[in-house]
Amino acid sequence: MYLLLDFDISPHWIWLGLTILFAIIEAFTLGLTTIWFALAGIIMIFFSLLPIPFEFQILIFLAISAIFLFFTRPIAIKKFKAGREKTNVDNLVGKTALVTKQITEFDRGEVKLSGQIWTARLEEGSTITLAEGIKCEVLRIEGVQAIVRLINQEKINEQ
Repeated sequence: MYLLLDFDISPHWIWLGLTILFAIIEAFTLGLTTIWFALAGIIMIFFSLLPIPFEFQILIFLAISAIFLFFTRPIAIKKFKAGREKTNVDNLVGKTALVTKQITEFDRGEVKLSGQIWTARLEEGSTITLAEGIKCEVLRIEGVQAIVRLINQEKINEQ
């Protein structure tokens, strides 16, 4: 009988169940997080066949999971390029846009950017107002909104 459990289930069945549970969670989330726990669970199935108390098996499981999570997850993310995908929208950053609807510190406006109208707002902390007809620079795209700032005078002279 194990200290943490009041019923008699072989530890290898517990580890198998946890492995399946973590694999299912990973299948739904695709975050490359719980897969490491599933892999540690597979290893623990074999460790559970050794005469190791279940309490120590839990500690071993946590150690293996932490090692997998912290040391192999970054490598896997780079390899699978999980996360943010680069799109054509990224090409708009740094481009010049024309203000078509006034943008203030507190109100969103609109800009014409590469032939399309975008909702736009000023960069954080900016207190200026961009009136219609002013050229601005796109700093980044957040969702369907362009974050802009006034083009500095040197840039205007270059164009």
